[in-house]
Amino acid sequence: MSVFSSFRERYLLRFWSPLPTLVALGVASAYYFALTGTFWAVTGEFTRWGGHVLSWFGLQPQEWSYFKIIGLQGTPLDRIDGVMIIGMFLGALGCALWAGNVALRWPTSRRRLLQGLIGGIIAGFGARLAMGCNLAAFFTGIPMFSLHAWAFMLSTVIGAWIGVKLSLLPFLRIPLKITGKAAQLPAPEALARRARQQWRLGLLVLALAVAFAAWRFDVSLVLGMATLFGLLFGGLIERAQICFTSAARDLWTTGRTQAAFGILLGMAAACIGTFAAIRLGVSPKVFWMGPNAVIGGVLFGIGIVLAGGCETGWMYRAMEGQVHFWVVGVGNVIGGTLVAVFWDSLGGLLALPYPKLNLLQSFGPGGGLLLTFAGLGLCMLLVQLNANRFTRSRNRTDVRQENPDAVPGPAR
Repeated sequence: MSVFSSFRERYLLRFWSPLPTLVALGVASAYYFALTGTFWAVTGEFTRWGGHVLSWFGLQPQEWSYFKIIGLQGTPLDRIDGVMIIGMFLGALGCALWAGNVALRWPTSRRRLLQGLIGGIIAGFGARLAMGCNLAAFFTGIPMFSLHAWAFMLSTVIGAWIGVKLSLLPFLRIPLKITGKAAQLPAPEALARRARQQWRLGLLVLALAVAFAAWRFDVSLVLGMATLFGLLFGGLIERAQICFTSAARDLWTTGRTQAAFGILLGMAAACIGTFAAIRLGVSPKVFWMGPNAVIGGVLFGIGIVLAGGCETGWMYRAMEGQVHFWVVGVGNVIGGTLVAVFWDSLGGLLALPYPKLNLLQSFGPGGGLLLTFAGLGLCMLLVQLNANRFTRSRNRTDVRQENPDAVPGPAR
């Protein structure tokens, strides 16, 4: 096997381990903040897309309070978040093509499309109510030392538990269909031909992405860098199949820890770079520590479990051709836009009266940094204790299966 074939087999065909990839994403997000002055975020831009759609119908969303906060100037091609998200889609698509992993896939039940739409709307609404999602109010929000991100993260975990319970309700369970027909696998020659075609298409996507980045560099250095970071973010989440939904859901269903540990370690890595950038004068993004963060987190947790994916999750899966997640993405845009529609009532009650609490300001630079690391360490401990609960349960089950006549006695 040639060196290139070995490289392709190991890095472009096989999926990557999520833990080191999440750490790499944490480091990259810190550099992104330092170079662009903003955090890695997606739902704010999706909400702007909803605002543009509303303007096509004669409305004036640029005059609305919410869009005065997050901005609606220009087009996605003129905004940092806009070009970064385009880069993410291109990066995820290119990597999926190189792996031969792009195919039109419909859900086994059409009911999943409706569930995906509703879950996407709930998740998008919750995310924008809290001024972020699993990125801006979680993965990159905590490294900004904003207290609201801690409230959102913990509330998301609670919301995921509610979402798991809701998913077990009979009317949300998808019945298993058995057709009795053996699946027809494509011939090896057809698979090889499709792989070659997708490889070439992946190279074309890369060329288009580089051309797009060069075009944005011609406008400004920041837009060009944002595009390149978007390519990196999109490629990494597709190769490692990064979805925060599985991490939150696994806490309540299987006790698996790899994704959760990866997220926490990624945030710890991001804290170091973000802290350095803040000390050098880059202003952090800090939002209101009000009921909006808690309510938004719970709604977001419920929504991503019902939908089957978070923002990063649906983005790369949509590029792989999974129709279900196209619908989830549409739901996200709708949900975020609904927050903008009702913000005058929601914001005045749940967000605006409350303070924006920056841990670095409240406890000093050193104290805020140490408190954040202590919080992340405590979360790791809780994740491990939760995993031990599942391990003990499985061990007891194994013992009963090996010795079904054994009668539990008092502990000695």
